[in-house]
Amino acid sequence: MSLYLDTSALLKRYLDEPDSDRFDAILGSDPVWVTAAITLVEVRRNLTRTLNGSDLAAAREQFGHDWDRCHIIELDRFLCVTAAEIAELTLARSLDALHLAAIHRAGPGALPLVTADLRQAQAARALGWMTLGC
Repeated sequence: MSLYLDTSALLKRYLDEPDSDRFDAILGSDPVWVTAAITLVEVRRNLTRTLNGSDLAAAREQFGHDWDRCHIIELDRFLCVTAAEIAELTLARSLDALHLAAIHRAGPGALPLVTADLRQAQAARALGWMTLGC
């Protein structure tokens, strides 16, 4: 099995937040990680917004190693159309819909979504997909 990681799940690895240990255990349960290309932007933005100095440098380095091991789903015109359809169906927020469309491309229902975002988890469940973390 593989895991689809959204940004909120990955951020738990670099930021000291509630449930960070639980998410580390979930992520450690499977060596194959999948995510969308937008995760790069979202994680780096949030790290820069939240951390500074040596903490930021360490988090960026750790994220770089994690990013290199991820299977990346690129965003293209067709994925965006799917995201729009998912957003209309579930009322998911735009970035959440892009993540959900990426999961759909990887195989709808084939990958569990690992997320700390309750609204995204609810949208995924509305589609009949398994979620971990929230």
